[in-house]
Amino acid sequence: MTVKVRRQRPRRRVFWALVAVLLADLLALSDTLAVMSVDLGSESMKVAIVKPGVPMEIVLNKESRRKTPVIVTLKENERFFGDSAASMAIKNPKATLRYFQHLLGKQADNPHVALYQARFPEHELTFDPQRQTVHFQISPQLQFSPEEVLGMVLNYSRSLAEDFAEQPIKDAVITVPVFFNQAERRAVLQAARMAGLKVLQLINDNTATALSYGVFRRKDINTTAQNIMFYDMGSGSTVCTIVTYQMVKTKEAGMQPQLQIRGVGFDRTLGGLEMELRLREHLAGLFNEQRKGQRAKDVRENPRAMAKLLREANRLKTILSANADHMAQIEGLMDDVDFKAKVTRVEFEELCADLFERVPGPVQQALQSAEMSLDEIEQVILVGGATRVPKVQEVLLKAVGKEELGKNINADEAAAMGAVYQAAALSKAFKVKPFVVRDAVVYPILVEFTREVEEEPGVHNLKHNKRVLFSRMGPYPQRKVITFNRYSHDFNFHINYGDLGFLGPEDLRVFGSQNLTTVKLKGVGDSFKKYPDYESKGIKAHFNLDESGVLSLDRVESVFETLVEDSPEEESTLTKLGNTISSLFGGGTTPDAKENGTDTVQEEEESPAEGSKDEPGEQVELKEEAEAPVEDGSQPLPPEPKGDAAPEGEKATEKENGDQSEAQKPSEKAEAGPEGVAPAPEGEKKQKPARKQRMVEEIGVELVVLDLPDLPEDKLAQSVQKLQDLTLRDLEKQEREKAANSLEAFIFETQDKLYQPEYQEVSTEEQREEISGKLSAASTWLEDEGVGATTVMLKEKLAELRKLCQGLFFRVEERKKWPERLSALDNLLNHSSMFLKGARLIPEMDQIFTEVEMTTLEKVINETWAWKNATLAEQAKLPATEKPVLLSKDIEAKMMALDREVQYLLNKAKFTKPRPRPKDKNGTRAEPPLNATASDQGEKVILPAGQTEDAEPISEPEKVETGSEPGDTEPLELGGPGAEPEQKEQSTGQKQPLKNDEL
Repeated sequence: MTVKVRRQRPRRRVFWALVAVLLADLLALSDTLAVMSVDLGSESMKVAIVKPGVPMEIVLNKESRRKTPVIVTLKENERFFGDSAASMAIKNPKATLRYFQHLLGKQADNPHVALYQARFPEHELTFDPQRQTVHFQISPQLQFSPEEVLGMVLNYSRSLAEDFAEQPIKDAVITVPVFFNQAERRAVLQAARMAGLKVLQLINDNTATALSYGVFRRKDINTTAQNIMFYDMGSGSTVCTIVTYQMVKTKEAGMQPQLQIRGVGFDRTLGGLEMELRLREHLAGLFNEQRKGQRAKDVRENPRAMAKLLREANRLKTILSANADHMAQIEGLMDDVDFKAKVTRVEFEELCADLFERVPGPVQQALQSAEMSLDEIEQVILVGGATRVPKVQEVLLKAVGKEELGKNINADEAAAMGAVYQAAALSKAFKVKPFVVRDAVVYPILVEFTREVEEEPGVHNLKHNKRVLFSRMGPYPQRKVITFNRYSHDFNFHINYGDLGFLGPEDLRVFGSQNLTTVKLKGVGDSFKKYPDYESKGIKAHFNLDESGVLSLDRVESVFETLVEDSPEEESTLTKLGNTISSLFGGGTTPDAKENGTDTVQEEEESPAEGSKDEPGEQVELKEEAEAPVEDGSQPLPPEPKGDAAPEGEKATEKENGDQSEAQKPSEKAEAGPEGVAPAPEGEKKQKPARKQRMVEEIGVELVVLDLPDLPEDKLAQSVQKLQDLTLRDLEKQEREKAANSLEAFIFETQDKLYQPEYQEVSTEEQREEISGKLSAASTWLEDEGVGATTVMLKEKLAELRKLCQGLFFRVEERKKWPERLSALDNLLNHSSMFLKGARLIPEMDQIFTEVEMTTLEKVINETWAWKNATLAEQAKLPATEKPVLLSKDIEAKMMALDREVQYLLNKAKFTKPRPRPKDKNGTRAEPPLNATASDQGEKVILPAGQTEDAEPISEPEKVETGSEPGDTEPLELGGPGAEPEQKEQSTGQKQPLKNDEL
């Protein structure tokens, strides 16, 4: 027995150690449970968080606003963000960067780069020869790429979220425009890496808006498809989206709501910014006309004046949305000359007439991509700030032909709320109601390769082949596998965008390179030499279009197979036993599964390529991986639109899989368990069929990026370090400013306190003069040398002054606390004395307190009275300028000691049961006390019929006392409701002490 205990102790220690580690991990995890979303617009951003106890809340910035401008001011020794940077745009427009997202993922020759330079000529853009992109040249020493500037903004958004959530946050979902291509999406991901954020997903802003709309209207979604059109006109662009809401059946959660992006249309440059630029140009012309005869310079050549005009144009656009006209006015626009001019809504609409003509364009694009008509659209909902312009609503309403436009969604915050819901769903820390999201591919992606074919005997030609990898408006995230069957040596293939005919000529130039990547495979020939006796199943390339819409090539493999025959004797006894048990519980495997050998590559089983109908010799197959379903467990997707038919290879694969499943049915019946046909006896052994043995060889891959090279790892590390240094510098600056402000505030507050009566009462004239002289010297030092002082010097100076004034402040604080503390002590002493007096008046029969307990309480009361009187007398002898002997902490300590004794006795009285009344010799109940209730006195026993009160009572079980005389019995007493059980008497005649008396 002893040996067993010794062996268990280490195990118990290990168990409790593991529990402690697990609890520590859970506590650490609870501090980082929050997730955030960033709705990154062109002009402003909205940040939302989810944390335990705070579901989906918009973050307030330092100015307590729900919307923060996406503006950064970069100077030599400081940075400004948000509203602070917006105010700096007037003073230093060159160092204030805005709308820089338009430069993400674009090379220097992109038309958008030239457009940005024309809109904001004050910024100097330099050329990066390594990536063919541009940088912002703030000064000869300062230059930043658009990704670095975006990284600063994302880091600032995280600081806002962390201050609001009061805990660190790393996980985030970031919204991006739906028209962002692969290069632009990768640029956003790189910016997030620079900011130290873990991106759970890049979600399209139109998808986030649709998700927010569906989440808050979950009850309105049913099995009938509802088609909703969202028209989002923001500051920089316009997007129109057609979304279908419907209840679908999922494997994990049953019937759940689903949103499917059916159609998308967009205009990259149609938005509120272009309207404001038109207004700015109009105001600049009016100002130049007012000063035409004064030989003044053109206001357009003054960056500060143009920044003022742009701010006024923004205000004017907002006001003209609700008023027919308004007076634009700017004080000291240029050369101390004020500007004032009246602008009407009609003039504004004339300035933007060509812009309003482009409003229906995205609607038509969305309908075409969805292959739908306006009659199938149930509602058109407005999103984005620029949709508040009346002319936009008028033109749009006419284009869609509806009675009215829907405005039942928060146009500014819908995308942020939808994105943070998705963040909570992707995070492992939260459990949200499922909402299936099926986003759509806007730009199709295909694979191109060239191979040598023999059209005639002895005549070899090169044939160029294209296979669509991800079709337009197809769902994602999704994985695809392409199999090359006619290559036995190293070869290359190309990943490019597909047909972009839906884009106009200008959009195609803005789009950039249509070639994504060239893939160079190395080691194909070596793999064939390694397995000469195996049959090649082709070179399989695994592609992944993830949740963020970013394409990646996971791996390339060379797959070989051969048939291996196993004799029945080779099967071990354990294998037979396992198969028998598995068949009993319905877990038998199908013949197909047995033949495949392993389950991990089962989905890659493909027959030799047969090629497409129009190209009989083609040997490339395209299929989806079974291990990564498109819909996260939902039912098979409905058929794609007619224009987006699946490639031939996919159809062949799906049909092949269907034939396999049909072929498995009879075999499953043959292998039925207990409820099916009995298995064949052991004596009837059949020859085991040959199984397939598969060998997979990894192929080396070299990727040549053709659209926009990513930052090399060393350059990315340098950018991360640069941003961290800037953040550390900002924190140090904030800490120094805080220390300087604290020192300055302490000096002014203390100088003012020296003249207050309560401080003069407890200090001498010499003491006040000494403190005043030190404060004046510190104030002079702060004005003269404080500018160059470090944070440590400022904190040391503040600590020195506080130590000097500590005694003065302590005496004042103590005198403020005396009245309240002494009054509380007197009340406690009075109540304790009354309690003790009442406890001593309890009769000895009912006494529940011991003499020791009451004596102890009396001693504490007397000692407290004595301490109070003595201390007050001693304090009265001391002058007010000396350190007091009556301290508030001592009063609190005495109160706690006295209260502890009283509470002990009160708790004892609360849980002690009353003692039973004594009985007379005849065994009858003693007379009830005078204060007995009427219910106790009036209680009677109803006798049986035919029995009088004088009759003998019905015999009851007798209660026999230990050690009692023979025949000395006592009838069992039946008390009323709530009566306490009688206490047994011992043979000595004494009662057993109650348990509470032992306390």
